[in-house]
Amino acid sequence: MAEAPMFSQEAGQNAVGKGLESMKVPVDDVQPTSIPKPAVRFRQARFEDYGQIAELQARYGMETETREAWIHLWADNPACKGFPDWPIGWLLENEDNRVVGYIGNLPRRYQLGSRNVMVTSTRGLVVDERYRSYSVPLLSLFFNQKQVDLFLDTTVGPGALKAHEIFRAMRVPAGIWDQAFFWITNYKGFSASVLARKQMRDAKGLNYPLSAGLFLRDTLEGRTLRMRRNGLEPSFCTQLDERFEAFWQTLRQSCPDRLLANRSQPMLDWHFKHALADGRAWVLTLSEGSTLSAYAIFLRQDNASFSLKRVRLVDFQALNGRTELLSPILCHAFKRCRREGVHMLEAMGFAPEKQRVIDSLLPHKRVLSSWRYFYKTANPELAEILKQPGVWDPSCFDGDASL
Repeated sequence: MAEAPMFSQEAGQNAVGKGLESMKVPVDDVQPTSIPKPAVRFRQARFEDYGQIAELQARYGMETETREAWIHLWADNPACKGFPDWPIGWLLENEDNRVVGYIGNLPRRYQLGSRNVMVTSTRGLVVDERYRSYSVPLLSLFFNQKQVDLFLDTTVGPGALKAHEIFRAMRVPAGIWDQAFFWITNYKGFSASVLARKQMRDAKGLNYPLSAGLFLRDTLEGRTLRMRRNGLEPSFCTQLDERFEAFWQTLRQSCPDRLLANRSQPMLDWHFKHALADGRAWVLTLSEGSTLSAYAIFLRQDNASFSLKRVRLVDFQALNGRTELLSPILCHAFKRCRREGVHMLEAMGFAPEKQRVIDSLLPHKRVLSSWRYFYKTANPELAEILKQPGVWDPSCFDGDASL
């Protein structure tokens, strides 16, 4: 049989979706035990399975981390404390005991007032083309966990939409998750990437007029971000020190009606450990004296297929509702992107009060292939609370979108 075609990471999720087209199965009836046993089996993933999982993901064009970084997601995860038997995910094995399907199970701690909310998200979902009919039973292992209060998925591609419908997952009611907002920070590099994506003939000859046209238009429309002095000067930091712990304790107490991902110092250290170590994460802060007033975390998320260099704003938090502080932070990040030859600065998914600041800076918009952020809870009380848009403070810090 011919080898399965190569896919992008989003198409890796489509690898799941195509196996669902002919399946109209009620979620209550979807159990691994209902599948005939020709020679395949489901089992929990183990750390020693990394090699086969990474090989399967790479075959479908998905990005893979090092073995050390992959194990770190669970071995050093503060949310795993108290859950020594937490399953890191599940596998589908074929008759030769080869991994042909995988879904990761990544725990997080969230806060809703005084209530601790146990959250988990999918990670690295992929199924071999020849075994797509087993996609729903694999997903059922994730969604049927009893120890979880809330299921989140922030990286849903178009091929996985049907699966989320089957399991009655809901779109997050806050933030815009089918569009991205961006500023061009290197016109020549950005234009070359656009032409590469469109596979234009004579791309080299077209690059200069396209980049010049984009620059002229942005200049006339005022899309070039400029710093506005307001007494607070953003600064970059390389360590998530004790100031971030104090900031988190103040933030959680001041937002009793919001669902917040745990942003304690240990949790931030875990989340961005490898990204900070290799320079992919930028942390920008605004301080008054020794106290943090606001901070933002940016992450390098390039698209190697089109030689695109991109930095994305993945989180922004401010005390006392001072969302206007996002403006000088974005301007400062814009300046660094230009200095370091990054092609674009991007943001997506923020709550309305933060999105208004982004909109005021006149970004470009691009349409995504699907709504990216879905959630599900089996708790009726929590389900009613989460229907309210104001309860949410979504960002790419949620789920595994920035891991």
